[in-house]
Amino acid sequence: MATPRLKEKYLKEVVPALQAKFNYKSPMQVPKLVKICINKGIGQATSDKKLVDVGVEELTTITGQKAVATRSKKAISNFKLRENMPIGAKVTLRAERMYEFLDRLVTVSLPRVRDFKGINDKGFDGRGNYTLGVKEQIIFPEISIDKVSKISGMDITFVTTAKTDEESYELLKALGMPFKK
Repeated sequence: MATPRLKEKYLKEVVPALQAKFNYKSPMQVPKLVKICINKGIGQATSDKKLVDVGVEELTTITGQKAVATRSKKAISNFKLRENMPIGAKVTLRAERMYEFLDRLVTVSLPRVRDFKGINDKGFDGRGNYTLGVKEQIIFPEISIDKVSKISGMDITFVTTAKTDEESYELLKALGMPFKK
């Protein structure tokens, strides 16, 4: 299997650029992308169990890796939610699959968002991780619009080894994330 295009870009272009910008003494100090976590909450799962299976299947199709159903931690009677009920789906991508997914997200999926002007730069958590919310799963070309019964969103979290939000921002920008100007 050939190395993903973005991984080569990271090693050949991003590492030297960030090393020069932040005055790192060693290339090993340069922050890197560790994993991408994709999480999808399914609100109507309390009344219809099949929605969780559909959500898991959609995430598996989008990422190319088997997604798992997430379960509720505690019971909330107002939401008709019992403990340990399936209420969502998640998948964690690492290494080659992570770079492949990021490449597809940046080059194919994000430009398909309606009225797209760039992603918000306020999704950093203070520890160098970035979370992006996607409102519709149909921006991914792997999802056939005809088969979608209900449009739902998902959260995509980029976990990096960066110590600060600034380092993480520069890393993701160098990898091609289209932040707003």
